Amino acid sequence: MMVQGLALSKVNPRLARRFAEATGRLAKTDRIDAGLLARYGLLLEPRLLEASAQIHNDLRELHVARLALIKDGTAAKNRAKTLSSPLLQRHNADRLRQIERQIKAVDEAILALIAEDTLLKARFDILVSIPGVSHITAFTLLIEMPELGEMDEKAAAALSGLAPMSRQSRRWTGRAFIAGGRAIIRQALYMPALVACRFNPDLKAKYDQLKAAGKAPKVAITAIMRKLIVLANALLRKNRKWEPKST
Repeated sequence: MMVQGLALSKVNPRLARRFAEATGRLAKTDRIDAGLLARYGLLLEPRLLEASAQIHNDLRELHVARLALIKDGTAAKNRAKTLSSPLLQRHNADRLRQIERQIKAVDEAILALIAEDTLLKARFDILVSIPGVSHITAFTLLIEMPELGEMDEKAAAALSGLAPMSRQSRRWTGRAFIAGGRAIIRQALYMPALVACRFNPDLKAKYDQLKAAGKAPKVAITAIMRKLIVLANALLRKNRKWEPKST
């Protein structure tokens, strides 16, 4: 993306601040920050952003509204557990029904926009061909991770926060863990991973293998989530739908 002729990159502010601290500059002013960010970009070469098409901006706006509605719905459901006033109970029930209608309308608007764009529709069809990936998961991946299909599998896993991070020092080895990345992608992949463990033959076999090896269910599910994002990235890169492995 170019703004006023300059390349643009989006970086995690926590990492940028740690970079500043690593240089020994603890003071924080606009001038100091500008210089340190320039050094950050020069030394670490973060990925440059491409200009978003208007349709992606429209989809992003709709998805932000959808996430806000889901949050409102969760709050209304929690309130329903504590309300004793019949009037407030009716109001809360009306609000829940309204939220459900609005979410449905937003979903339909998102799907309509995707259907209007040939490239997006083709990418969407590839994603929903994967057993366990619903329409909602597919459009969440398209909107929140538009780079999918344009990177290698390690980058896809890291960007979604599903790449295992090892901890080792001399003879000591700690447990690997996942961190960082886009939390919304991990959230979107959790339920599809559960479904895939039952109905996707390839991923079910992998899940069973991990469980048989003594892995905890949460660890095995996380591995399946990582397999899903890597699979989606590979299929989009090759521009082909999912097919079961031939036996």
